[in-house]
Amino acid sequence: MISINGAAITEDAIEREREHHADAPSPRDAAACALAIRELLLQRARALGLGGAEDAASEDAVIDALIEREVRTPQPAETECLRYYESHRRQFRSGDLVEASHILFAVTPNAPLAAIRAQAESTVKQIVSDPARFEALAAQFSNCPSGAQGGSLGQLGRGDTVPEFEAALFDGDATGVLPRLVNTRYGFHVVCVNRRIEGREVPFELARERIAEFLSESVRRKALQQYLRLLAAQADVSGIDLNAAGSPLLQ
Repeated sequence: MISINGAAITEDAIEREREHHADAPSPRDAAACALAIRELLLQRARALGLGGAEDAASEDAVIDALIEREVRTPQPAETECLRYYESHRRQFRSGDLVEASHILFAVTPNAPLAAIRAQAESTVKQIVSDPARFEALAAQFSNCPSGAQGGSLGQLGRGDTVPEFEAALFDGDATGVLPRLVNTRYGFHVVCVNRRIEGREVPFELARERIAEFLSESVRRKALQQYLRLLAAQADVSGIDLNAAGSPLLQ
């Protein structure tokens, strides 16, 4: 039984919440963590007199008001933004394109994760040893419709894929089969970068707003994590470990 300062979180509630965390490694644990942290925040809000909450929408508003009041996020200075820009110039290009192929080993709820990873790792080793087998293995194993075209995804630009896949494509300059699997919310990918088409560098003046938003969000996440740790340390929590700062609430 999970309880936060005596308030119980039932298995029925966890089961209802679970559908919102289907992509998590453990949907049940993610749902339980999200509900526990939500209860912790609502209790803190009530203690501060921030109002009641009759439904999920009003609960969200109360939590937003609490975070606005108690979690301060300083805005990044110009020097911080410029430092980030200088260290990550490859991210600030316009018109970069990559011709790529992949083999997707999809991960779905209750799927045997270890077995899927093992098959994906075996496949990437085969292809690194013999790249000519990529198309045949894509047709045989890929859970993506692109498998019928030998895994070809055509030309991709920044923003065309999920961030973790984009990072694998654009954060380096290698071509050919990537020696390590790319892990995304959809599963494990064997990736081949067939060709790179360089774009133009975006000047700092045009990139500054985007950098400031990214740095502010990063600081906000860390501040929220610290705040939750403090609340959890002061609460009577049983049945769950709320030191897991990367909870679903913070994603």
